[in-house]
Amino acid sequence: MDARDKPGHDEEREAAHMTFDDVRKISLVWPEVEDGASYGTPALKLRKKLLVRLKEDGDSLVMPGVPPDERDMLVESQPKVFYFTDHYRDYPIALIRLSKAKRAIVGPLLRRQWRALASKAAVRALEKS
Repeated sequence: MDARDKPGHDEEREAAHMTFDDVRKISLVWPEVEDGASYGTPALKLRKKLLVRLKEDGDSLVMPGVPPDERDMLVESQPKVFYFTDHYRDYPIALIRLSKAKRAIVGPLLRRQWRALASKAAVRALEKS
């Protein structure tokens, strides 16, 4: 019997839970993305630059490429998903609680950061496919 067939299965809760492995599955299909490490945690890099990394707590995603004004709006509108610490206050970075995040929220932020870091040839190649 599949977990979805069991009484009490909550599809919405399951859909809302992400892991770093889910982030990897989204990102590793894009050109130039590779596994790496940053500050001793799993990371994804693109042309030796940080695409995203797992924070030391094992649940939070360090998501570069989110301007402070957008980050503030995300934190205000979805405080269970988005947050930041004083350490990141002056940087265009948002922290995302993967255990509360949905792919529909994380995916576009990853893709935007990928486009910002990828070579023009890689962006063109992905757009053609």
